[in-house]
Amino acid sequence: MSGLDSPPNEIVSAAPKQRAPDSALKSFLSGGAGGICAVLVGHPFDLIKVRIQTSGSGNLSVFKMLGDTFKKDGVRGIYRGVSAPLLATAPVFSISFWGYDMGKRFVQACDRNYSGDTASYQFSIPQLCMAGGLSALPSTAVMAPSERLKCLLQIHPTKYNGLFDCAVKVYQEGGVASIFRGTGATLLRDFPGSVAWFGTYELIKKSLMKFQNIDPQSGALSPFAVLCAGGFAGMACWTVAIPADVLKSRYQTAPEGKYSGILDVYKHLMKEEGPGALVKGMRPALIRAFPANAACFFGMELSKEYLHFLD
Repeated sequence: MSGLDSPPNEIVSAAPKQRAPDSALKSFLSGGAGGICAVLVGHPFDLIKVRIQTSGSGNLSVFKMLGDTFKKDGVRGIYRGVSAPLLATAPVFSISFWGYDMGKRFVQACDRNYSGDTASYQFSIPQLCMAGGLSALPSTAVMAPSERLKCLLQIHPTKYNGLFDCAVKVYQEGGVASIFRGTGATLLRDFPGSVAWFGTYELIKKSLMKFQNIDPQSGALSPFAVLCAGGFAGMACWTVAIPADVLKSRYQTAPEGKYSGILDVYKHLMKEEGPGALVKGMRPALIRAFPANAACFFGMELSKEYLHFLD
């Protein structure tokens, strides 16, 4: 199947015709669709991850916490705080995938062997990893305040009456700087995380498609390859990013003035809880990572196929 002239729900082996490079607009729109899928699938485990990271106790059972939350508050409870990431998801993931597209163009332009033929150019995995890291630069501007509000809603469910009330109170406490608290920590998490995310996805997807005798350059859609690659990409991302995520969560949910910065959070964490605290929340993060990121990349790829089909 070529994404230009066939319905996007078929799997076809190697197509001779190469598809033209994706436009920045298609990357932007399809990224937003993928992000919404990721949040809807993965948010309950993200809720548990943040609560484990910001608690002082360890060895908490992920599924027990999830079950207790569901028994107490129902579906609304396990999706507490979802409004912030859901509202920010479309722009965050749109910007992330757009940034990835721009990153690929940048590393392509830096390649001395690039002849100007974009359609036939094949990226190496290191180039794709670098493009993934660059994608974190623009997306952090939207991700940081979203993460700040989301974490506060998850940790203090009775303090705020929804997303807007949370944003207003945070602004009243410390102005714009308070809303964007943790921006540096978010970038510290997302740059290496995005390197692992995009790099692992591209590597596994290409390998699986070749195993299925599908040309990765053809534009053909392999649901199996996309779902597997997306799931493992999410796990790789969180394996790399979880220590910085712990610091970010602590910093963003702490009372005003408790920490002077992310380094101060690290010093307190090492003194009070030791190095083991840096991997708090790893279990729910990895449990969430596979289905959420499989859904993200599948939603992204499927929406991109339909956008190509509509051309």
